[in-house]
Amino acid sequence: MAVTLKDIARELGVSVTTVSRGLAGYDDVAAETREQIRQIAQALGYRPNLIARRLQKQRTDTIGFILPTFGPRFSDPFFSEFLAGIGNEAGAHEYDILVSTHAPDSPGERQAYLRAVQGGWVDGLIVVRTREDDARVRLLHEHRFPFVAFGRSCCDLEFPYVDEDSVAGMRLMVQHFVDLGHRRIGFIAPPDNLMFGLLRREGFVETMAANGLPLAPEWIVTGDLTQRGGAEASGQLLAVEPRLTAVIAGNDLMAIGAINRIQQHGLQVGRDVALGGFDDIPLAAYTSPPLTTIHQPIYEIGRQVCAMLIALVNGLAPNPAHILLEPTLIVRESSGQPITSPTS
Repeated sequence: MAVTLKDIARELGVSVTTVSRGLAGYDDVAAETREQIRQIAQALGYRPNLIARRLQKQRTDTIGFILPTFGPRFSDPFFSEFLAGIGNEAGAHEYDILVSTHAPDSPGERQAYLRAVQGGWVDGLIVVRTREDDARVRLLHEHRFPFVAFGRSCCDLEFPYVDEDSVAGMRLMVQHFVDLGHRRIGFIAPPDNLMFGLLRREGFVETMAANGLPLAPEWIVTGDLTQRGGAEASGQLLAVEPRLTAVIAGNDLMAIGAINRIQQHGLQVGRDVALGGFDDIPLAAYTSPPLTTIHQPIYEIGRQVCAMLIALVNGLAPNPAHILLEPTLIVRESSGQPITSPTS
């Protein structure tokens, strides 16, 4: 039988109201009495009625996360790691997470955000894969609904975010291959409407130009961030003549798809074609060969975004409100060895 406030009150010889306010931490209950209430509650195995407590606070103690993904199946290891960070941070603050999936820029996605804002089923939202002009950011900002984004946007609006410096990360990757002697480098670009896609493309193009290297239009092919998309895009890049000596993918999943397609062509990654990715998902260290990539602390970003949002929900301004992380180059076997006689 569940222990009630009345049981604790009877044990201490005080009123139910005193027990309730003592457990809630109100200072009109003496500190010594509050401690006694807490100890008795713990000894009796009292568990608060979460529904009643949330109604009293007019909050749900729930964080919303709407994944922008196509189809009902979800298998992106990037978001698995990201969700782990969110979940552990939320749990540490006794918050729950409500996750749903909707295709990006679809009517269903917009309706999901509207329901979150108007329905009161979450206290705040985490926004991911921000877009150049992000309608989600505009909607949430217009309704003054608490949210924190993983990523920036070109919206002329102020909002809290955590982001990795994608331009700087791509500079590191391109320069790495240039320093190995590569001159013909292809790029599997993320979709252009994604903000990090625009920034990674910008970093690639700028670094090629800074090194005085040619860049033909057919050396850049857009992928869809999946392994299949990476395989298809790398197939197009392998058809370029004379052959490209290195390929960089805008995320690790596309790079993993590229490994498969390169091997299907009878070529060896790291010997015939150097390959790099971006994100450093856990799987990147265990591909064959292991993948050179740009490291993002994915778990920590999820944890940090969640902590910022919980602060917002509780009326505290995140400090700092804008976090831009410095990327790190992780060199593995897919880079191969320096080219002794680089081609022009």
